[in-house]
Amino acid sequence: MPVSLDPRRATDATSYRINRLLYESLTDFDEHYHPIPKLADWKKLGPTHYRFTLKHPLHRFHDGQALTARDVKATYESILDSKTGSPHRGGLRHIKAINIKGQDTIDFFLNRPDPLFPGRLTLGILPADKIRQDHPFAQQPIGSGGFRYVHGGGAKTLRIERLRDQLLVDFFHVPDPTVRVLKLRRGEINLLQNDLPREMVVYLRKQNDIQVETGRGTNFTYLGFNLEDATTRSRELREAISLALNREEIINGLLAGAARPATSLLPPDHWAGNPDLPIPEYNPERARELLSKSGLTLPVHLTYKTSSNPFRIRIATLIQHQLAQVGIDVTIKSYDWGTFYGDIKAGRFQMFSLSWVGIKTPDIFRYVFHQEAIPPKGANRGRYRNPEVDRLIEQADAEETLPRQAELYRRIQAIILKDLPYVPLWYEDHFFAARSSVTGYHLAPDGNYDGLKTVVLVPHV
Repeated sequence: MPVSLDPRRATDATSYRINRLLYESLTDFDEHYHPIPKLADWKKLGPTHYRFTLKHPLHRFHDGQALTARDVKATYESILDSKTGSPHRGGLRHIKAINIKGQDTIDFFLNRPDPLFPGRLTLGILPADKIRQDHPFAQQPIGSGGFRYVHGGGAKTLRIERLRDQLLVDFFHVPDPTVRVLKLRRGEINLLQNDLPREMVVYLRKQNDIQVETGRGTNFTYLGFNLEDATTRSRELREAISLALNREEIINGLLAGAARPATSLLPPDHWAGNPDLPIPEYNPERARELLSKSGLTLPVHLTYKTSSNPFRIRIATLIQHQLAQVGIDVTIKSYDWGTFYGDIKAGRFQMFSLSWVGIKTPDIFRYVFHQEAIPPKGANRGRYRNPEVDRLIEQADAEETLPRQAELYRRIQAIILKDLPYVPLWYEDHFFAARSSVTGYHLAPDGNYDGLKTVVLVPHV
């Protein structure tokens, strides 16, 4: 279930996906990760001056109020207010002032040039008066998207309504994959997406009343490490872990082949991706050599944290088995999502696995790897510190052209792959399985739920 339905505070994948349905944003991205207009068109009036003009007719919030320039200003000023505690504040740090010129025009003034700026304005817009009243958006969202929030049923259910035809969409939290499949077969649910083991995907493909579709994905799955821990701060250990992992075995055995090995947060075909990075090799013999030279007591004992999702536990178990073959003894600890995610943000871990979802802009490297982004200021949860990476991030941030930025970000990715604060695993493909009565649902590369905007449920005759 989503952690927060307040787009100012949400960082987890489910919150991001559902918030996209509930809220409208100024901009979005095309299939090549370039920003495009959504609520507003924009013009660059100077190196540090952008003017956004809301499209007409103006959108309306779900409570009937018109969405105006005042709401845009209030939303972004709220994110920039340290009292809000928004994790997105750092990405908007270059905003110096926000001025409104009438009902539909907003001027953003920056303290330095930023060619990525339009792509930073993808957060949902909230009503200004409700911000002022400190409305609990996280539990009672008021957006202007194609879906409105109806109600939540605690930790297990969430209902939203598609406004154009009053289609009700219920989200159910069903952690056990076998139970999800059974519910789909029995018609208790209409559609499920991702997070099923290989044999269940194969099983569903054989069912006449079930359709299964797949699509290439960009979500980056990785192993993260606490670099302040006496054991996992060893680069030799992290390289040994990378060499000991047979990614193809995991991809083919558990992911039904629906993934490809990863090298970096950004896929190679991103405009700032690095297609020259080598795919991490599988070399257990070399892994044992590195461990013997690491100075660590053998066998190495590690604690590996993951969520209580049974599918993720299965992946963790296979990783545990592979690492045992080179002399790394892994203890798996699984927790409910809230506890697990809280531990990761607080740095209470040695090793963990997670996925980055929906990455569009390369400034993710500042948010994840700059030493100034150590929580609560960002998502450098492993406490990675490399002055050269910091310098290149700052240099890329100051560049005024995308080609030069891309060159610097490729250098950053090469250093990170060498340092291994993350051990890259794979880019997961996406799939959905649905009853034959479901049509019009389409997969997106980042795994969002936008297919619900076009889905059709054909009634049984």
